[in-house]
Amino acid sequence: MAVSAEAARILVLLAMYRSAPGWLAEQLDSIAAQQQADWALILSDDGPTPDSAAVAMAFAARHPGRVLDRRAGPGRGFAANFLSLLAAVPGGTARVALADHDDVWFPDKLARADAALAAVDPAVPALYAAGTLVCAADLTPIAAVPPFPRPATFGNALVQSIGGGNTMMLNRAAIDLVRAAVPEAMAGEGIVAHDWWLYQVVTGAGGVVVRDPGPVLAYRQHGGNAIGANRSPRARAARLVGFVTGRFQRWNAVNVAALGRSAHRLTPAARAQLAAFAAARTLPLWRPQARLAALRAAGVYRQSGLDDLALHIACLTGRL
Repeated sequence: MAVSAEAARILVLLAMYRSAPGWLAEQLDSIAAQQQADWALILSDDGPTPDSAAVAMAFAARHPGRVLDRRAGPGRGFAANFLSLLAAVPGGTARVALADHDDVWFPDKLARADAALAAVDPAVPALYAAGTLVCAADLTPIAAVPPFPRPATFGNALVQSIGGGNTMMLNRAAIDLVRAAVPEAMAGEGIVAHDWWLYQVVTGAGGVVVRDPGPVLAYRQHGGNAIGANRSPRARAARLVGFVTGRFQRWNAVNVAALGRSAHRLTPAARAQLAAFAAARTLPLWRPQARLAALRAAGVYRQSGLDDLALHIACLTGRL
């Protein structure tokens, strides 16, 4: 089925970096096989190779009218690559879906996300995120990533990313919000991760997150992943190391700065939470009660009790 890219209901934004041609071909074919057929595609390549370029060109030739653009990425990492794609979304696009270059989508991925967002007031920025099936590099299933149990709010978004960008779809109100905020996110040190920033900006601006607990794609776990599956024992151990080494503290500093540049887009309540969280990070260590009071005022929480305990310890030890 040919479709005019400019008039497509859903625009798929696919970020690439040194893509393995076989894996890229499988991902593109899974997009072409979607039950929701009203889609178009933009590819942004941060690390082109002759083989991956040939795969993309062959796909465009087999699916005329589907590929809106194939472009060189900004060369500043995966987050900046996705931000550059989001900034390029045309005004008439109803939905945007983000795509990695090495997954394989289930046939109903776009249809499920589109239906879920259709249930949200179109005036409200909405972000859809779903589960994944973690697989080995050869797509042998390992485990389905279980859903996070606690609500998806700005208080959680300040200290944790809970949605994989490769599952995400945005409605038009969220697209408009994000496009306007991209220059702010790209300034300074940028952002830690595009999916974490999307979660923060959408919830901070009064939007909603629609979570689908079921998996919508096969996620290849391999040595080249920018960010691996975050629910495994290995990932939990890595988070603990991040608390101890100060990596979590550095990430929070980058996120707080980026959100500060977009503070005028946040609700008054979210701005107050952001200010309280900044205070919990910067108040003197010899004022532990004030630090904890600021942390409580920020209303932040993570998705498990153990992680919440680590959050409080980080606050008291200057690792927040």
